[in-house]
Amino acid sequence: MTDVTHTDVTLTGDAAKRIAFLMQEEGEDAKLRIEVQGGGCSGFSYGFRFDTEVHADDLVIELDEAVVLIDETSLQFLGGAKIDYVEDLMAAAFKIENPNASSACGCGTSFAI
Repeated sequence: MTDVTHTDVTLTGDAAKRIAFLMQEEGEDAKLRIEVQGGGCSGFSYGFRFDTEVHADDLVIELDEAVVLIDETSLQFLGGAKIDYVEDLMAAAFKIENPNASSACGCGTSFAI
């Protein structure tokens, strides 16, 4: 699996592989929605959830069997971001490398602009 870049958001092959697995577990028509929400220890936080509905303003990123949805508002904060999935001895998690973030918390789930 190679990475795919769509409208300045890159989805890595590792992330796509994990998303495809989770989508299969979640059920038919499930797609992974990535959102930026207000809150978190740094001001904004990343949200991940499954959704079966694609909205007209959604960016749809497809790689192999994986489908990621990002709404227009969240995309303003995610331009140029790289969505990856990382496994190490301590944990396995999605990791977003966001060039728009001026700082991030230690857990990597919240950021400031």
